[in-house]
Amino acid sequence: MDTLTFTQANDSRWQEYDDLAARSYGHPVGDITALRAHADLRVALRDGRVVAGGLGFVVDQYFGGSPVPSACLAAGCVAPEERGAHLHSRMAEERLEPLREQGAVISVHSTTSNGYARRLGWEAPTPVFAWTVATEDLNRSFTSEAFEIHAGLTEDASDLQRVLAKQWNGPVHRPAWWASWKEKKSALTTYCFSRDRGSTAGLLSLTTKRHERHGMTLVVHDFWAASEPTAAAMFAFLGRHNTRAANVEFRRGALPPYPALLHNLHRFRPTAESWHPWMLRILNAPEAIRLRGWPADVTTQAPIEIQSESGNSWDRWMLQVKDGKAELTPTQIEGLVLLTRRQLAAWYAGGYRSATSARMAGVQAVSEKALRTLVRATADLEPWLPDHF
Repeated sequence: MDTLTFTQANDSRWQEYDDLAARSYGHPVGDITALRAHADLRVALRDGRVVAGGLGFVVDQYFGGSPVPSACLAAGCVAPEERGAHLHSRMAEERLEPLREQGAVISVHSTTSNGYARRLGWEAPTPVFAWTVATEDLNRSFTSEAFEIHAGLTEDASDLQRVLAKQWNGPVHRPAWWASWKEKKSALTTYCFSRDRGSTAGLLSLTTKRHERHGMTLVVHDFWAASEPTAAAMFAFLGRHNTRAANVEFRRGALPPYPALLHNLHRFRPTAESWHPWMLRILNAPEAIRLRGWPADVTTQAPIEIQSESGNSWDRWMLQVKDGKAELTPTQIEGLVLLTRRQLAAWYAGGYRSATSARMAGVQAVSEKALRTLVRATADLEPWLPDHF
């Protein structure tokens, strides 16, 4: 068999990979062109032909309220005739290397091939759902309370999105090019909600899917509300589309995991569809711990053991959390809690909401108290990633 090599794509390789992705996915992949100015493309070559590849770029993700440099992997594929030889796994490592050099200490990935991602150390911190709700149910269940609604994304609304993003573990600190890329890609219309000509309190982005005979379905991509009344006003606005749209779809992960919708519906008949989740991997544990935000009221010092990158050994570390900061330093002390690479990622994102959930995920601990203390350090904010790439 011909030797396999990996390289950064030049102009001709970009076009070759674009053609390969269309053949592999069964349709053109617009992001390969749309993200060219912002992404790195690594490809695998066999006998001079592009047989695999994928995009990667570094942006910050919020964890504990602080931005952490993240290697985002997107639009990856392997030629159908090359599948079955673990090329996807090798390609993932090749794609990560330049992003590590750019400062990425964590990595996020969304894939239908969860098995190979888990073998490489990625883990899903939380389930991901898409929701469908009847517009008539929204119309009967929510009122707007005199909110002003304006079409178009404003700087004030972008500022609000960044503020609200810090209240969760996972959202992207969106760079300047993010909004225009998303609007063009999905034909989005954005609405801003405010009261009494005040600052923006809500941000809603949506598109439509036309039905063949009549009407349409609304598809929500962004739902950012500063308060429960704002969320209610946004639901009410969606409900007023009932004359043209029978349903509203909240795209996978678009609806925040809070009870504003489900606790207030007049009729409880929404449907939820499970989607492949976003997956997180820790590339550099000490730096990821240092850069993350931590609860100011948590003070702890605990020896822990983390599975090595090779997976064949365990490294001993001392975790110290104090005054909203933390550090992870090598130690010789035996760990009170043992974390595999995947468990480390889930814990880092606040995916374990209790010692029970951590224990049922296979986390080993010398004592229940040690496990509870470790979980409490990251469970102050919930995991949520509404951004797609």
